[in-house]
Amino acid sequence: MDNFQDIVKPTLILNKERALRNIERIASKARKSGVRFRPHFKTHQSAEIGEWFKEFNVKGITVSSLDMAIYFAKNGWNDITVAFPANIRELKKMNHLAEQIQLNLLVESKETVQYLAQNLKSAVNIWIKIDTGYRRTGIQWDHFEEIAQLTKQIEQASSLTFSGILTHSGHSYKAVLKQEIKEIYSDTVSKMKQVKERLISTGTERIEISIGDTPCCSIVEDFSEVDEIRPGNFVFYDVMQLAIGSCSEEDIAVAIACPVVAKHEDRHEIVIYGGAVHLSKDSIMENRKRIFGKIALPTPTGWSSILPDCYVCALSQEHGIVKATDDLFGKTKIGDLLMVLPIHSCLTVDLMQEYHTIE
Repeated sequence: MDNFQDIVKPTLILNKERALRNIERIASKARKSGVRFRPHFKTHQSAEIGEWFKEFNVKGITVSSLDMAIYFAKNGWNDITVAFPANIRELKKMNHLAEQIQLNLLVESKETVQYLAQNLKSAVNIWIKIDTGYRRTGIQWDHFEEIAQLTKQIEQASSLTFSGILTHSGHSYKAVLKQEIKEIYSDTVSKMKQVKERLISTGTERIEISIGDTPCCSIVEDFSEVDEIRPGNFVFYDVMQLAIGSCSEEDIAVAIACPVVAKHEDRHEIVIYGGAVHLSKDSIMENRKRIFGKIALPTPTGWSSILPDCYVCALSQEHGIVKATDDLFGKTKIGDLLMVLPIHSCLTVDLMQEYHTIE
């Protein structure tokens, strides 16, 4: 592994070929469905990786914070949706961005709309966040009167332009079967269409529908009933997406190379330099075992297939404890590298901050 010989600490390895293939797949689906592809950049958070999307005619992007929007605006993106309820305490940043780019904000309360209407100095597009079942944030989808009143309030503000209704079906991440994911998508679209129809009946004419979770966007083929899709995790995927059937193992595009620092033969455990500050503490349950990462071996092309019955079973701040089979335990030496496929790539990337491609 000459290309890994200089690794001395937990290092995030990126398979660019896989990432590009993942981008192309979703971009192709969006194109065939005639919908706008506005990928969420919170997963990779990289200006350089952002450039890869331009090869697939991506014009607008999604981010999760105003700081992230500022970063990508500095790197040439001029149509950005901040997919987080507008935080009125960050008004200065909103005004700064709105002067330079087409800024798209989310709202779900009349107080926020009133504040933005009175204090924004440049025009922005506004989306109303709708809750279709995730129960995290947004107006409950069947609270039609509340949504209609908020829409009218937006339309009456000279600095605000109503774009439509937006949702994130995050409950799809808890699905266990592909069919369940398809049912969540169908239910989400049905609810959003009902909201749109009710708004049309009150006199609102231009209403777009934006949806955005990776499981649904990975499993569903036809998005023609919506106007925009905003998946993010798909660019790298991860063990969680693999577990629910959103991707294949060959789609996972990132892994962390972790040095082996200790071995404990009595419990067949290997200690790696790679803990919660690198992997996050996200986990999945599999065969009644809590798993914080799957294990592979480094190879000239990145990493091997996932090793059966080998996984990160516990984490502390810097330590990772790997449950190993007899074979892995016997051939692993102190100073070797093990590759950990993350449970949730978004959080792992945010913690690691830096990529190394296989080359």
